[in-house]
Amino acid sequence: MSKTDGAASDRRPKLAMPRVPSVPTVPGLSRRQQYSAATRKALIKAAGQLFAVRGYAATSLDAIVSEAKVTKGALYHHFAGKQGIFEAVLTDLEDQAARQISKAMKGVKDPWDQARAGLMAFLEVLREPAYSRLVVHEAPTVLGPRATDREDRSTFGVIREVVANVLGGADAEGLDPQMQETFSRIFFGALAAAGDAIVESTDPAAATQRVEAAFAMLFDGMRTLTGAARPATESVSGS
Repeated sequence: MSKTDGAASDRRPKLAMPRVPSVPTVPGLSRRQQYSAATRKALIKAAGQLFAVRGYAATSLDAIVSEAKVTKGALYHHFAGKQGIFEAVLTDLEDQAARQISKAMKGVKDPWDQARAGLMAFLEVLREPAYSRLVVHEAPTVLGPRATDREDRSTFGVIREVVANVLGGADAEGLDPQMQETFSRIFFGALAAAGDAIVESTDPAAATQRVEAAFAMLFDGMRTLTGAARPATESVSGS
């Protein structure tokens, strides 16, 4: 090959390569495993941002891989399609929410105060646009009945535990599991509706104060009612 041919070949346009996600060093994992985990994380982050802004229907796989700066082949290596990556985004949001609620309740000894702290933390979660749009509104449409199954294993599971702590114990005369489930659904639905009202309000701060005050009154009233049975119990135990 002549020098001229070599020079010409050097001037050929180079193909643009997809950006390789940054790979943190994780002890015990091979370089390939770390790269795979970083790619999956980048895809979930990109998809979550796009779904939250555009919605599920208006977000394409091409847009997701472009935002994540990976190939479509990399996406299909981790997910079967758009619904698969949508579910991964939901899992990420629900796990974050469950951790946030658990953190708010940690260290609070009184069951009623703990319940109030947990429900108020969940209200904060519902005010987050991504959670409100994707978990509360989009998931039931995209996933159908499976969306409820997901909730039962995540945030609703935490709410159910909170309700069981205050309504399933001796102070509440041990409400049966079916009634506890009913109360849990009522609280969960009421909080979701309250979260929507706050997000849609022209004055979110004032709306938040009203909602928190309303739930505080509700809890105080329930605590007073369940406390009515305490004197009899205490007198029996003290006799």
